[in-house]
Amino acid sequence: MIKRAGKVMLLLLALVSAAVMWQQAQLAVLAMARMDPLPYTRQLVAAQHYAEAAEYLGFFMQYDYVSSDPQAQSLAASIADTRSEWRYQLAKLQQGLVDGTSDETIGLTAAVVTDFLVIGDVRDLTRQGLNLVRGEEVDDTLVALASLGLLASAAQIMSGVGTLETAGAATPVLLASSASKSALVTLKAARKVGKLPPWLAKTLTSEAKLARQSKSLAGVSELLGDVSVLANTSGGLRLLSRTGNQAELSRMARFVQTFGEHSAMLYRLGGDVALQMAHRAPQLGKSTIMLAATFGQRGLRVLDNLGAVRFTKYVSRAAKLAYKGDLLRLLAKWLLQLPHWLLMLFIVLAALIWLPWHWFKRLWGRKTLSC
Repeated sequence: MIKRAGKVMLLLLALVSAAVMWQQAQLAVLAMARMDPLPYTRQLVAAQHYAEAAEYLGFFMQYDYVSSDPQAQSLAASIADTRSEWRYQLAKLQQGLVDGTSDETIGLTAAVVTDFLVIGDVRDLTRQGLNLVRGEEVDDTLVALASLGLLASAAQIMSGVGTLETAGAATPVLLASSASKSALVTLKAARKVGKLPPWLAKTLTSEAKLARQSKSLAGVSELLGDVSVLANTSGGLRLLSRTGNQAELSRMARFVQTFGEHSAMLYRLGGDVALQMAHRAPQLGKSTIMLAATFGQRGLRVLDNLGAVRFTKYVSRAAKLAYKGDLLRLLAKWLLQLPHWLLMLFIVLAALIWLPWHWFKRLWGRKTLSC
């Protein structure tokens, strides 16, 4: 009886082992946990970073597992109410006018307007000049950016005059100078909130000296072009802060061109893994990559391994089993950790025990007699 029970147990282990080896991809998806955005959103709200909280939670609200959650709905409504209050909007407007930076549209608009009207550049140069007179620390990078901003403003004025005189033939030059100005506004904002990477601050300081001598922004045109791409997307400053050199800046700009308004959130969730997958967006699909990002970096790696069709199919199956909760996910994780050699060992042992060896002996005996 015990011997038979042992044989049955070994057979069950072999069947489970075969199923695990056959369904590795499905188990990999079942083992993943979707990210819960509520804890971090509450942290952002507690820190009064309402714009960032709205962006973060808003990304996840695209998906049913969050949008159907009453707590998520209540939190999203609370954030929206706070951001719509006139006192909050007035404070952000003042922040944009006085400090030249803000995390809200109204404040950013004010900051951009003051900088495009040269007021912002003059304001920043005046402040740094006063610091010098008082013997206080002078921000050389901010001085460099304000100087480049004045050059860009001059280029805009000259391009505008040229456009009128040539009946529009100089329009491309005007657009280029406007893009440069937009990039410089973004760089100044990044500097003021501590998101300008050190390599870029050093580059801008040295290039500003050359630009003042040549009265031209040609030396930084490529760099400003990449920054301009980041400037036109929400969270662009966070992406800028993650670059370590100009090559990485160009790569980040291509990433933003691929994923648009979702770029900052996608990078926040997937990091360099998401960045590396940008070139595969045409094959995998942007929506599939964003879906995978809700599982974090692990989800992106599984997508990269399985491909879009299989990944979407397995995620759909896993969603139907979601009611089983953490138990199923923990079981899938445990099964995936079993080494392949152990799974194969169970299969081989079961085969050795359960195969009808007496049939083979009889067959072999008949062949021997016939010979």
